[in-house]
Order: sequence, then C-alpha cells, then structure tokens
Amino acid sequence: MVSIFLQSPTFLTPKNYPFSSPRTRRGASPLLRVTASRSSYDVVVVGGGIIGLTIARQFLTGSDLSVAVVDKAVPCSGATGAGQGYIWMTHKKPGSDVWDLTLRSHQLWHNLAESLNNEGLDPEELLGWKKTGSLLIGRTSEECVALKQKVHELSEIGLRTEYLSSGDLFLKEPSVLVDYDSGAAFLPDDSQLDAHRAVAYIEKGNREFATQGRYAEFYHEPVTGLIRSEGHGTEVTGVQTSKRYLYGKKATIVAAGCWSGSLMHELLKNCNISLDVPVKPRKGHLLVVENFDSFHLNHGIMEAGYANHQSASASGLDVDERMLSISMTATMDTTGNLVLGSSREFVGFDTEADEFIVRCIWERAAEFFPKLRDISLEDFIRNRKVRVGLRPYMPDGKPVIGSVPGLQNLYLAAGHEGGGLSMALGTAEMVSDIVLGKPSQVASSPFGVEGRCC
Repeated sequence: MVSIFLQSPTFLTPKNYPFSSPRTRRGASPLLRVTASRSSYDVVVVGGGIIGLTIARQFLTGSDLSVAVVDKAVPCSGATGAGQGYIWMTHKKPGSDVWDLTLRSHQLWHNLAESLNNEGLDPEELLGWKKTGSLLIGRTSEECVALKQKVHELSEIGLRTEYLSSGDLFLKEPSVLVDYDSGAAFLPDDSQLDAHRAVAYIEKGNREFATQGRYAEFYHEPVTGLIRSEGHGTEVTGVQTSKRYLYGKKATIVAAGCWSGSLMHELLKNCNISLDVPVKPRKGHLLVVENFDSFHLNHGIMEAGYANHQSASASGLDVDERMLSISMTATMDTTGNLVLGSSREFVGFDTEADEFIVRCIWERAAEFFPKLRDISLEDFIRNRKVRVGLRPYMPDGKPVIGSVPGLQNLYLAAGHEGGGLSMALGTAEMVSDIVLGKPSQVASSPFGVEGRCC
C-alpha cells in the first residue's frame, strides 16, 4: 500500500544543516513524502542527491523495475543544492575520461529541455534552464594562447566554439574588465540549470510512479548496514536503515556523494573485503547576491585558471591539508540573482561559512568586474546568501561508477566533484545499463571500482 502525504519540512540549525533556509526549498512545494508499507523493491538507491534521484528516474522511465530512494536527510541538501548549476563544456578537456560522459549527459539535459518545449511547457520555469553560452576568460597572453588551442580542439570534435579577442569579448560582455591581453573561449550552446528546480522536477516525475507501486522515498533514515544473503553471503539483498529493512532484489546502489567513502567503510567493515573508496569532501563556497542590478551578465563566466584550481590536488598531495584555492565564476540565475564563486578546500566535513573566504570570492570577482570595486560587500548584507557544500572529490578526478568487486548486486556511483549536476543524466544511464546488462552509450571501464578502490 502506498501513502502520499504532505509534511512540513524539518530544518536543522545552520550549524548542522547549512544548505537550506528556514522555509521550503525554492522551486518545491511543501515536502511531499511518498512512502509504502512494503519493504521489497527491485532497486534500492542510497542517496537523494542529483545522482541518486536521476538513477531512480532512469530505472523508472527506462524499465519496469521498482525503486526505493533512502537518504539520511532530504534531497538537494548536499553539493547539488549548494552548486552553481552550470552545464558547460568550456572548461572540460577533450579526450579525458570524463569528456564522453559529460558530453552525453549534456546531450540528455538538452533533450529534456527540448522535450518540455515540445510539450508546451517552460524549461526555464521547471528546471531553471537557460541557454546562456559560456565564456572562459583569459587575462594574459599565455592564457589566451592556451584558449586559442582549446577553441581549435573543441571545433575539431564538432562543438560550436569561437575565440573572442578583447574587442569581441567586450561586445559580448560589457561588464567584464577588458585590456589588450584579454580574450575568451566562447561556447554558445552551454547552458545552466537551477538545481533546486531541477531536483523538484525530477522528484515530481519519480513520484508519479508511486501510484503504480513502483516508487517510494525514505528520508531522514540513515543507512546503518547491508543485508546479505544467508547473513554473511556475497550477495547484497538490500540495506538496513535506522527504522527498517529495505530489500533490493536486483541492485543496491550507493550514491551518497561525499559521504560515500565513509559510508562504504562502515558498511563493509564486517565483510572481509579489501575496499577503500577514496571519495573525500571538498568544501566550496558560493556567494549569492539577490536582486542584483548594478550590472547584467549575458553569459556564464569562468576564469581560464578554474580548471587548474579544480584539479590542483589531483595527485601527489595530502588531501588532509586545506589546499585552499579561489577562482572566479559568475552567473545570473533566472530570478536575477548574481552567483559568484568559487572556493575549494579540504577541511573534512566542516560546513560552516567562512567570512574570510566569502570576502576573497568578492575581491576576486572585482578583479574581473570593475563595478564591484565601488560597492562594499556590506551593502548587500540583507540581500546576500552564502551557499556551502561538500563536493565529492576523487583523487584521480573522475567519478567511480560500477559494481563492487566481491559482492553481488552492490554498485557505486559517486565522486563527481563539482560536476554532479552536469554528469547526472549520463551517470544514471550508465548505472542502469550496467545493472540491466545493456550496452553502454559511454564506455564505463574508466570509471570502474576495481583497480581504483581495491
């Protein structure tokens, strides 16, 4: 029997739960809970972030399997809800392991937005979808040489892209400081989403399967253990939560973001399996200035050095060190808010906002947008918000997606760093293909668990 009811959201204090304000998540109605008296499903997904929810969606729309999603909190309360929402290829490297997965995922996002248009619906309203195009800006001759090479590489593989000289850059984005050495790579087909609206849309779509008995959600239920065949067998048949046993007859999928590493450690400690999932939390700040009207941005903007900051700790560095980096990103969302980023640092699971970092983000942005230099950050004290999230970092810079060696029917999908929203639909498709034994649209071997976590 399925129950659908409205429940007032439970919000924790900012210290313990920094991703929501004391009101309903933007883009969503009061928290709609879909539960069921049954405890057996075909697939159990551990994690209610964008990766977990899109995996559930893929099974629901692409098969006849039933799905349960379980999470220790509520959807969009981790890295997804704290992110900037860009669906960009401009900072990706052609030929890298994540290139094909990202490109496929972007294609699926574009297909979704187009299908909504074809149905007479508004993808901007439902997803916060904006086809803004992206600008990767260089400010030195060396950066601009690298950007010209990037434009050549992207054009060679069929993406619409062009190099903008300083004059062309100024025409595209008059708010940006431009001098003789400035230039940019411009990708007109890049887009952005509002994560909260996109998650609300996916949640609503998943819940439509509840009346068929194919979907249920179990939020505020931490997973505490694995259920294994014959007590200690090699087949995983579900999970134990703080409140119940949830059986997954075909698959149990751990997609718990930055908590996946520590969760897997706890779940496997009595399994006699040597597995270390090196997903670590990498803290990030974004500054949101609401109803910003000092200037307007026509595109999504990122400094050329962002990719280097993104991979600064990719190898040979102790992830227990803070390794703080600040790089400029700037977007305007569908409601006219200016969203500035971003920071990256290793400080464990700390989610407290750091005013020093917030000011560093503002000052870095002012190097690119001169009008900010004449404005005090204190002027926006009532209209500013700080988003703090923990990116699920993998040392080799790519997510881990695949089956767990030594245990049947247990799968991982985590470690997307700051690209969870961007790679979500492609990841969901890959996971579904692996579980169902279908040919994958994108080679899954580079993302496998074996050899990277064993």
